Amino acid sequence: MALGNVSVNNLNLGQGAVTEVERYFLYIGPAPKNAGQILALNQDSDLDVQLGVAASDLKTQITAARLNGGDRWACLAMPQGSTDTWQDALTKAMQHGYSVEAVVITKPVTASAELTAMNEAAVAIGNTYARRLFVMTATPGILAPQTWSEYQTAQMEITAGVAAPRVMAVPQLHGNNLGVLAGRLANAAVSVADSPMRVATGAVLGLGDTPVDKDGVPLQTATLKVLDAARLSVPQTYADYPGVFWADGNLLDAPGSDYQVIENLRVVDKAARRVRILLIQRIADRRLNSSANSMASNISKLMAPLRAMAKSTTVGSQVFPGEIQQPKDGDIVINWLSKTAVVAYLTLRPLNCPKDITANIALDLSNDASE
Repeated sequence: MALGNVSVNNLNLGQGAVTEVERYFLYIGPAPKNAGQILALNQDSDLDVQLGVAASDLKTQITAARLNGGDRWACLAMPQGSTDTWQDALTKAMQHGYSVEAVVITKPVTASAELTAMNEAAVAIGNTYARRLFVMTATPGILAPQTWSEYQTAQMEITAGVAAPRVMAVPQLHGNNLGVLAGRLANAAVSVADSPMRVATGAVLGLGDTPVDKDGVPLQTATLKVLDAARLSVPQTYADYPGVFWADGNLLDAPGSDYQVIENLRVVDKAARRVRILLIQRIADRRLNSSANSMASNISKLMAPLRAMAKSTTVGSQVFPGEIQQPKDGDIVINWLSKTAVVAYLTLRPLNCPKDITANIALDLSNDASE
C-alpha cells in the first residue's frame, strides 16, 4: 500500500549569464583624499570630490582613462597615503570580493624586481581567488638632466631579464600615458581581442605635452622604437597622418611566448572565466560521464562560450568579426584520468590581424603605342 505524492522541483541547468569583469579596472596610486577606501567611479563621478582637489598621480591617470574609455567607462580606485603600498591595497580589494580585469598601479617602478613582484601578485590572486587579471604599471618619464640616449638605457634596464606575462609597463613620457592606454583598453566600443594599435579605434585623447630632453630635443620615433623593443608600451604617430595612436600593448613575457601582446591574454582569460563556471557546475554531476552521449553533450556545452565569443555581426556590407574564430570539432577534448577526475583541453584561434602592411606599386608600360 502507498500514498500518492507529487513534487515539482526547479532544475538549475546552468544557462544563466556570467557577470562580466572585462574592461573593469582597479586603479591604485597616491591621492590626498579617501586613502585606503575603495571607490567606484564612472563618467558621472566628480574626481575632485572623490580624490581631492589637489593634483595627484592617481587623479591624472584616471582623468585620462575616463576621457579615452567611452560612455560606459567605469572603474574602481584606491587612493593611497604616503606610506601605503600597492600590495596592501590590492590584498584589501581582493579580500573584499572585488573582481576586475586589470590592476593599474600609477606610482612608477624603477627596478625590475618590482615588475616581477606585480606578476607574482597577479598569479597569486589567480591561485587564491581564481580571478584572472593583468597588471598595468608606469615607468618614469624623462628627467630634466637626461638625454634621450640616457633615458633609453635607463628604461631598458628596468625590463631587462624580466619574465612577467601578466604585466604591462608604460613609460610616462607625456605624464599620463598609463591612463590613456588603460582607458583605450577599457573602451566598450572595441573588443578585448582588439590591439590598442588599432587605428580605426581613433586617435588617443588628452595625451600630455610632447616631452623634450635636457638639450630640448623632442621625443622621436627612433626612441619609441627602442622602448617598444624593450617590451614597453608606447604611443606612436604615422608620418603625414593626423593624430597620435598607440603601438602594441606589450606584455613582459619571454620571447617566443604566446602572450607577448595584451589581446592574446585577454581573449584566453575571458574564455577561461566562462568555462570555469561551467566546470564548477559539473562537479559530482553524473550527467558528465564517460558515455559517448555524455561526452558529446558536455563538449557542446563547454563550446558555448567559445561560440559566443566567435559570433560576428554584419551591418550592411560590413562584417564586424567576433573575438576568435568559430570553434570546430576537436577544439575541446575531455580526457578521463580516473573514474572521478577529468581534464578538459580547449583551443582558441585568434583572427589574423595586420600590424605591418606593405604595398608594392608597379608600372605597366607594355601597352602598344598604336592602341
